[in-house]
Amino acid sequence: MAVSRQRADHSRCGYCGSHASRRFRRVYGDANKRAHRCPDCDSWPRIAEGSAAGHDAETPDPQENPGRSGGRWSA
Repeated sequence: MAVSRQRADHSRCGYCGSHASRRFRRVYGDANKRAHRCPDCDSWPRIAEGSAAGHDAETPDPQENPGRSGGRWSA
C-alpha cells in the first residue's frame, strides 16, 4: 500500500490562502515560519501586533469589521 506524504504548504497564508513570501513568514510568522494572516487579508497595524504569528491583536479585524482597516484607509 502506497503512503501519501503531502507536505503542508507553508508558503500560503493560513487565513486567505494568498502567497506569503519566505521573508514575510520569517519576520512576521510564527516560530514554525507559518503566516496565519497576511497583508492581503489583514492590516499592517494588526500584523505588527502579531496577527501573522497567530496572536490576538487589539486593533479591529478588517475581515470582521468592514470599513475598519486598522488605521489605513483607501481613496
